[in-house]
Amino acid sequence: MDNPIKIAVDAMGGENSPTKVIKGIEIHNLATKNIFYNIFGNTKLIEPIINQTKISKNNYKLIHTDNIIEDTDSALSAAKRGKDTSMWLSIESLRKEESDAIVSAGNTGALFVIAKLNLKMIEKIDKPALSALWPNKNGMNIVLDLGANIDCNEKNLIDFSLMGAALHKSLFENEESKVALLNIGSEELKGNNIIKNTYQTLNDNKNSLFKFEGYIEGNQIMNGDVNVIVTDGFTGNVALKTAEGTANFITSELREAMSSTFLGKVSSILNLKNLKKFKKKLDPRLYNGAILLGLDKPVIKSHGSTDEVGFANSLKVCEKIIKGKLIDKIKKNII
Repeated sequence: MDNPIKIAVDAMGGENSPTKVIKGIEIHNLATKNIFYNIFGNTKLIEPIINQTKISKNNYKLIHTDNIIEDTDSALSAAKRGKDTSMWLSIESLRKEESDAIVSAGNTGALFVIAKLNLKMIEKIDKPALSALWPNKNGMNIVLDLGANIDCNEKNLIDFSLMGAALHKSLFENEESKVALLNIGSEELKGNNIIKNTYQTLNDNKNSLFKFEGYIEGNQIMNGDVNVIVTDGFTGNVALKTAEGTANFITSELREAMSSTFLGKVSSILNLKNLKKFKKKLDPRLYNGAILLGLDKPVIKSHGSTDEVGFANSLKVCEKIIKGKLIDKIKKNII
């Protein structure tokens, strides 16, 4: 294999691991080429699963450890005892340049703390930001920060704009990156001083990486008029949970309406194609893979409760941002 992309995988994090992780690797491996997986975890549990897959032995290496970080561990306690856990070792392989990026479905707080302990921040960036993909009418949004930073200043939001646009360009190289600040209104006078000052700076200082579109309100996130949405971690996390809850509510109510009556069942059969399209649009597994931006190596967080399809999609995100030279784009454009 010539100069493959090397992805470190924490095989023990999240629900139903390592089964879903190994099956997710198989799905991703069958759909791509020139990827090598450094898989960290309990080989006694992993080997029986991976031996039943179609993953070539030339495409992976197993690194054994008995120790894992539990979802119930605090970030601090996990970091203190975590130097021989699957999560710590997988992140450490980035620092040693044995891997190009890391994917884990494990404890979110622990992943961020251990990543910050092992990896350097990109020069001139003060805080990392958690970003993720959200669907919109025309394709996909990048939204950040989703909870890494409760309080943010103007410099942080400007950095988030640059990093979010760099991520968007890495994933969707043929699209123009359009950045907007999430606010309580679209008028220039709306919002607190931090967001107004950020608006002024982004509006006055044009950047070749993206087009600044001003403010966007919460009810416009899915419109598709912009594709990079920037906010502080508190607001972003509330918006994320609200969107997830709304999507779950709509799909469950639609499922109930289509199956509770005879007329509903007939209607669902007649509209089967459209219903499948709608369900796919809201399937969270297709957008799985949050990225911790600001570190000098890519760190991808897969949702802990996702299945093998969702984990495979987080590996796909990982592959695309490495090929898209995300870190180089951020370093080139950061102020």
